[in-house]
Amino acid sequence: MELPVAERAVLASALLESLEAETVPELSAEWSAEVDRRLQEVKTGAVALRDADSVFRDAFASLA
Repeated sequence: MELPVAERAVLASALLESLEAETVPELSAEWSAEVDRRLQEVKTGAVALRDADSVFRDAFASLA
């Protein structure tokens, strides 16, 4: 970090402001229903959750 502290603070503030200015697009009714359905599957145990490490390990193994 070669910028002086004051300049880094200005930069950080500008970056944070740019994030706040972003609006999150609204989900369509179809996607909202899909999210609700998947959440219910997780809550009821209808699906098994896996950690990312095992998912990526299996994915890379299938490519070999």
